[in-house]
Amino acid sequence: MIGADIIGAGLAGCEAASTLAALGHNVRLFEQKPVKRSPAHTGGNFAELVCSNSLKAERLGSASGLLKAEMRVLGSLCLEVADTCRVPAGGALAVDRSLFSQLMTEAIESNPNIEIVRGEVTDIDRDRLTVIATGPLTEGVFADKLSDMCGDMLSFYDAAAPIIAAHSIDMDKVHAASRYSRGGDDYLNCFFDKAQYEAFHAELLNARSATLHELDGGRVYEGCMPVEKLAQRGLDTMRFGPLKPVGLINPDTGRRPWAAVQLRKENAGSTMYNMVGFQTNLAFPEQKRVFSMIPGLENAEFVRYGVMHRNTFINSPEVLNITLNLKSRPNIFIAGQLTGFEGYMESAACGILAARFAHNYITGKESTVPNRETMLGALLRYITAPNSDFQPMGANMGILPPLDSPIRDKRERYAALAHRAIERIKETENEDCH
Repeated sequence: MIGADIIGAGLAGCEAASTLAALGHNVRLFEQKPVKRSPAHTGGNFAELVCSNSLKAERLGSASGLLKAEMRVLGSLCLEVADTCRVPAGGALAVDRSLFSQLMTEAIESNPNIEIVRGEVTDIDRDRLTVIATGPLTEGVFADKLSDMCGDMLSFYDAAAPIIAAHSIDMDKVHAASRYSRGGDDYLNCFFDKAQYEAFHAELLNARSATLHELDGGRVYEGCMPVEKLAQRGLDTMRFGPLKPVGLINPDTGRRPWAAVQLRKENAGSTMYNMVGFQTNLAFPEQKRVFSMIPGLENAEFVRYGVMHRNTFINSPEVLNITLNLKSRPNIFIAGQLTGFEGYMESAACGILAARFAHNYITGKESTVPNRETMLGALLRYITAPNSDFQPMGANMGILPPLDSPIRDKRERYAALAHRAIERIKETENEDCH
């Protein structure tokens, strides 16, 4: 069958190659290692796990477990290999990192439908069916070419703020309003009095930070300065920055609050809120401890903790169709963390999806996009929905539409969401690629 090029043999690229090969296509898989390596990679094998050997939770009632269950329905090479080289890790799926990469490489190399081309790719054939899966450390000439193709939409960031599950916010303590009443009640506001603010400031100063990866070199751009670094500049620095109270009135007192933390909707369903201006490099337990001091967030459930690291991703809402191909050039598909699918398994899952969409593009068949009630479908819609402040997103229950009949107990609610998703992904598998 018609061939396809895949650039990058990380998790997404390997899944894309395996999926297209299984669907009968001849595939050329380009990988720069061992001719050239990024500073993060050490070996010459494919699908190298850089940061951790954990692929996160397996329990179906967790977001990570649900994602894996959906991937298994669609046929994941990564999970098949992971099952053969797992190591004890409680409820998580963890692997022998070296063996995982070795077995992934052997699986790809032994596939008769896959030709491997070693060496750095410096250009993109704009007329050939191509899946680009070069990962979050895409750099150099190829990054420039990709940026040109995406209309200069390639973005870089060094920090991201935490995201809070809406249901965990104490709505009796927060107030919906925009500064100066502009734009409606678009934000939830957590108001500090003077004593609360000073206690919060003191804990920020004493909180333990995470260790930055050497790739980041410790460089921090002023526009994404961690909130704990702002706190170090003085007691009132945050009050003149992200916690400024101007334009807000506390209805409980009729006066302007001493400081204010604003929460902005993260998705259209209002199930998640972003902590505005709270980029941070604090260790995750410290974020939970210190940020829970904010009025209204005492019992906050963190959908995503704040992180700092170098990452590269395209502005998917602007340039990608929901079928992961470029709006400007539909024969070019993007897979993995470049799209904003954030995480090991998310990246791999995106590779599966891109390959299935590419197969349907080649064969002229309309693609079946996974239902929005699946984790895969929800992630696809998140990265392609209009978003003026787009940042990557990993699997989490907060992006799934709520159940028709609300369930109060969190564990039961998540289980119900997961069972609904599995039914929907099975429907997708029955409809697509057959």
